[in-house]
Amino acid sequence: MTAHNRTFTAIVVLLVLSLSDIRFVAAAEDGFTPLFNGSDLSGWRPVNTAPSTWKVEDGMLICSGKPIGELRTLKMYQNFILELEWRHMVPKGNAGVFVWADDITAPGVPFHRGIEVQVLENAYGKSNWFTTHGDIFPIHGAKMTPINGRGGSRAFPTKELSKPSPEWNHYRIECRDGDISLAVNGEVVTRGKDCSPSKGYICLESEGGVVHYRNIRIKELPDTPIEPEDIAIAERGYRSVYTGVDLSGWASAGGATPGSAWKASDWTLSHDGDAEPLFSDATEIKGEYDFIVDIRLKSKDANAKIFPRGTKGDAPAISTSDERIAPHMAADGKWTRLQGKVRGNNRVELSFHGKPDTVTLNLSVLKLAHGFAIDAEGGVDFANLYVRKAE
Repeated sequence: MTAHNRTFTAIVVLLVLSLSDIRFVAAAEDGFTPLFNGSDLSGWRPVNTAPSTWKVEDGMLICSGKPIGELRTLKMYQNFILELEWRHMVPKGNAGVFVWADDITAPGVPFHRGIEVQVLENAYGKSNWFTTHGDIFPIHGAKMTPINGRGGSRAFPTKELSKPSPEWNHYRIECRDGDISLAVNGEVVTRGKDCSPSKGYICLESEGGVVHYRNIRIKELPDTPIEPEDIAIAERGYRSVYTGVDLSGWASAGGATPGSAWKASDWTLSHDGDAEPLFSDATEIKGEYDFIVDIRLKSKDANAKIFPRGTKGDAPAISTSDERIAPHMAADGKWTRLQGKVRGNNRVELSFHGKPDTVTLNLSVLKLAHGFAIDAEGGVDFANLYVRKAE
């Protein structure tokens, strides 16, 4: 290499380093910090998805779209500006960004209660009730007054600015005192107000489409007074024990592979026929523990069972046909959220649909065998299977 070339190379290196320093200083000065580090999922938690759903590659967060579910921040936020870039890799891809969300998914669905900022690929199309250019709407019990609505709770964009697959799009989401706005590729197009909750987690949604994210960053703004009912449900320590893509973590009696009657049907775990109980190997169930299970009975003859301490011998089950439980179950074809607290050798406290009223069962022979197990007779769907150690 000649002296002239060495000098030129050195100048180029110095320019690159200088530009990097400028970008770093600019990021620090404008108050933004990375929400995704480009290397791993630090600061994020998969809520009800598989290890294969999210991966980091070339500085991007890549979502496979399978199963339908959520990835959320570890931290709750109230007032903030969130910026990110996204692109769909398959036409008609579906995804979303949630703000002010609860810690886990809402009953009978794979999504959180919160405010969703739609991330749809252009080829998905549009109708009178949705578009592919940045709709904002409350979901599963959240509330929002739309600006530029059409008679419902959904806010529609005033312009169509999103780019089709595989081009990158830029979102700037501003959340202040219960108001929300979205800028698509540099221009504000969608707004809503009077949101509740207005403090909670940020989530990225997996919903069938392969989507890439990068340059996710956040600028936190000062908190303001907020009513308790406007704060999302904070971390309760629940962990999902169902991946949505397979039956890993579950086994039939004696550790055998589950039979064909059990099927991983995306976010639901379905049973259609006779099969042996399905046992979880979750570490949280070794002592006193809490659980959440959503159950959908497909017919009047269907019956779901939960064995809180395994099925060895004549171990009793929590049965949806039990006269103490049946009155609390939703109609056939609809979901029931059952929350349980397993305490001591024989006490199980149950609540339904998030209501404070409980059914206390004193079950005999509650001896630890295979641990937490589920069983069914007839067509039954299970979903949102969460466990945690007792508080």
